[in-house]
Amino acid sequence: MSQTPPTESARDVAAPGEPAPASSPAPRRGGMLRSSVIFAALTLFSRVLGLARDLVVTAKLGASLTIAADAYYTALAFPNLFRRIFAEGAFAAAFVPGYAKRLEGEGEAVANQYAADAAAGLAVVTVALTLVAQAAMPWLMYVINPGYVDDPDKFRLAVILTQITMPYLPCMAIAALFSGVLNAHGRFIVSGFYPTILNVVMLAVVWPQGDAITAAYAASVGVGVAGVGQAALVIWAARKAGARVRFVRPRLTPDMKALVRRAVPAAIANSATQINIFVSGILASQVAGARVWLNVADRLYQLPMSLVGVAIGVALLPRLSQSLRRGDGTDAKLVMDQGLVFGLALSLPAAAALMAMPVYLIDGLFTRGAFVFADAAAAGALLFHYGWGTPAFVLQRILQPAFFARDDTRTPMRFALISVAVNIVAGVALFFVIGVPGIAAATSLAAWIAVIQMLLALWRRGDYRPSPQVISKILRVAAASLVMGAGLAFAAMNRPAIEAVITGLDLPLIGAKEIGILTLSVAGMGVYGLLVLAFGGVTRAELRAAMTRRGGTPAAPVDLG
Repeated sequence: MSQTPPTESARDVAAPGEPAPASSPAPRRGGMLRSSVIFAALTLFSRVLGLARDLVVTAKLGASLTIAADAYYTALAFPNLFRRIFAEGAFAAAFVPGYAKRLEGEGEAVANQYAADAAAGLAVVTVALTLVAQAAMPWLMYVINPGYVDDPDKFRLAVILTQITMPYLPCMAIAALFSGVLNAHGRFIVSGFYPTILNVVMLAVVWPQGDAITAAYAASVGVGVAGVGQAALVIWAARKAGARVRFVRPRLTPDMKALVRRAVPAAIANSATQINIFVSGILASQVAGARVWLNVADRLYQLPMSLVGVAIGVALLPRLSQSLRRGDGTDAKLVMDQGLVFGLALSLPAAAALMAMPVYLIDGLFTRGAFVFADAAAAGALLFHYGWGTPAFVLQRILQPAFFARDDTRTPMRFALISVAVNIVAGVALFFVIGVPGIAAATSLAAWIAVIQMLLALWRRGDYRPSPQVISKILRVAAASLVMGAGLAFAAMNRPAIEAVITGLDLPLIGAKEIGILTLSVAGMGVYGLLVLAFGGVTRAELRAAMTRRGGTPAAPVDLG
């Protein structure tokens, strides 16, 4: 597991305000998967609330029938683009290994100074970026949403709402830094929980609104309010974990120069998926409602990426960094094996489900109020193509730490640039051939190309090579996913018969389509769980070994035979 804080007795050696001892105790090596599960469980809670938030927002704002929805999702996407690239992506990739190494090798005082300098620099950069973006937004909107030019009211509303939401960026940058501090201390609960604040605030401010435009303004203001709350929570949690990170004036120290040198390539490397999504938004601006369709499909395919890819990646990066620093190649390979097998064991069935019943999923969850069935059908066509890219989105999050933990941010950067180029070319071509679904197909294609490049690079350099046992397990997982997906596709084709049975039960409060999709989802998970155990993709012994390790003991190897 990731580095845990020093014991109380070790910290008590130094008087308050004095530097901590130069070395920290040996790290507690718990289960990387257990850390991932903690993070994923809290992320699931946040995502469920996020789904509830989107159900309310789409019902209030609609999609193709109003200008409010496209304008609001533009306002949400722009600061999120920079947040995911710089705050949560590049910064974590560059900062967490450096902080974790200092925490383990030089003590908390040195690590805290490193974090303080990084926080000061990050705050200055993101605040400056926010102010520039707000001032230039009327001109930037011509670039990011050229399709809005023909609708002056939508264009004007998108500009104003995006200016309102931009302060979310510096708040989330600071939150990401302190979240990295928590992860390096082996604390994952608050890191997984703090995104929930955004969903709670959004539900509170949007639910009472009766007009689409008013709801869009309320939601945009709520984004900034939630950002302040999220940053405050993570800062408080980091201090409770023992990290005394002070706010200082920005200094361009040698450590900070090195951090910038790592962060810039990491920003480009982490930006591939986000820039691809951003390019998708530019194309989508040509079609009324398409931005909303993209966001709805994004909500569903991003769920496995957040629960699996991000959760495993968050736990894997500090663990890999510490293993490599100790020269423990066996442990480094172990966590990569675990990450790959368990990542695909959860993302492949998700992909099968998304491809088996995309329209049914979106219609059952979102069609109500101003969001009509035509919107669900259009979003479902996007979701199908995002579905076959879902394992690649997850694998990108799992494979990138293998480079970042070795202080190599340039190789993923090179692959990301190729991925973005593929997405732009394929996206434009497919958009004019098959319409909006071509946007999703191009994004998935670009993600798979990036994954293949990373796997080949790790193999050639000898940094990581999946064993025949690991490949065998992945094939068994794929077989279980395929059988489960076929069952869900058959059920979706017989939707009228399923809903007729449910209607006959005359259940209160919830409709037949909602009950149907929930029932199929639960049944699919249950069937897949039995199949993957029966096929040997994952065994009970592996689950027990990964989840029941104790601090102070070496990580027990997963049986990949």
